[in-house]
Amino acid sequence: MGWFSSSPSPSLSTPKVSADGTPEAPNRSARSHCWEARDAYFQCLDRNSIIDSIKDSKLANERCGKEDEAFAKDCATSWIQYFKKRRVMEHQRNETLEKLSKEGAVGIPQEGASS
Repeated sequence: MGWFSSSPSPSLSTPKVSADGTPEAPNRSARSHCWEARDAYFQCLDRNSIIDSIKDSKLANERCGKEDEAFAKDCATSWIQYFKKRRVMEHQRNETLEKLSKEGAVGIPQEGASS
């Protein structure tokens, strides 16, 4: 699919459209299904030691294809990209914090933070 293609890609989740043509936000049940599918997919990635499912998409699809299909079916495309990128960012943040802790870094208290 190109930038100016008139037909949507069949593999991408599209939001439901209301009678007036505006996209509908997912309800509580739909969000819950999305989060459950995300958690199952990420658990599969964890079992297979895959951090970045975007960069390592071939391996992720080989090992966790079924879970990825459910994730794609139950979540909006923008949510999927957000969750996958956030997973990598959180992993990098945790590694950095662990490295700093091993090097003896001490956290700086922040104003307004409860102790």
